[in-house]
Amino acid sequence: MEGSGDPLPARVVDSILANKVALKGPVTTPIGKGFQSVNVRLRKALDLYVNLRPVRSSPGIPSRYENVDLVVVRENTEGLYSGLEHEVIPGVVESLKIITRRASERIAKFAFDYCRRAQRRKVTAVHKANIMKLSDGLFLECFRRVAQEYPDVEAEQRIVDNMAMQLVVRPERYDVLVLPNLYGDIVSDLAAGLVGGLGVVPGANLGLECAVFEAVHGSAPDIAGRDIANPTALIRSAVLMLQHLEMPEPARRIEEALGGVIERGETVTADLGGTATTTGFTDALVSAMDRI
Repeated sequence: MEGSGDPLPARVVDSILANKVALKGPVTTPIGKGFQSVNVRLRKALDLYVNLRPVRSSPGIPSRYENVDLVVVRENTEGLYSGLEHEVIPGVVESLKIITRRASERIAKFAFDYCRRAQRRKVTAVHKANIMKLSDGLFLECFRRVAQEYPDVEAEQRIVDNMAMQLVVRPERYDVLVLPNLYGDIVSDLAAGLVGGLGVVPGANLGLECAVFEAVHGSAPDIAGRDIANPTALIRSAVLMLQHLEMPEPARRIEEALGGVIERGETVTADLGGTATTTGFTDALVSAMDRI
């Protein structure tokens, strides 16, 4: 995309602002050079302060675990992931981690509201406040204050490195996780690995005015045009979008049909143990929906 103009044209942002919702495919971000992440720019431009990643075990998807059912709620607008960096002198680079009370409180409130709305049981704050006592300390302080407003929801806290270990040892103990931006990016990918990888989990970026739904895996340029990509993550992201739009029936039909296709395993892509093309997988899904 370098040399081809702005990778995030103003007309795209304007369209999302007008329609209030978008379904987005993966976009490549250059490593160590080039333009700023399109995802980061979208989240800032639209104030999409929540990144929501449901992670659930699915019959028919090979994984080490069978009982994972958790949701990662990631603060999406600040922290180290924002990429606020500059070179102080040659050979010395400074990266700024900004944590604010406003962002920390609203992401905690979203996590508790989501937990209550989805009839889940517990919210776990993930942090590194033992070392970053001011920045992560503020995030944790805000979590604790907000937790007092939800006496019906269990609240706990975990240091991020311990959380990573806990997730690979006993993921079934966790329910809703709320994390600052960079930790959320890392832990949500780790969690996806518990249930089969990034190719099978959905993602949503939510704000007060707009919502953007996306597959959370990369753009995979090495297989572009070969009709072999697994469409599950994007389809499940579309299901999240339908739920957001208060269209539960089509969302249910798609999710039920998709689960059946995957569990049967006859027309799935190679990463799920099959030999089907992307087109063949999708055709099987459409046929399954016709029978529901």
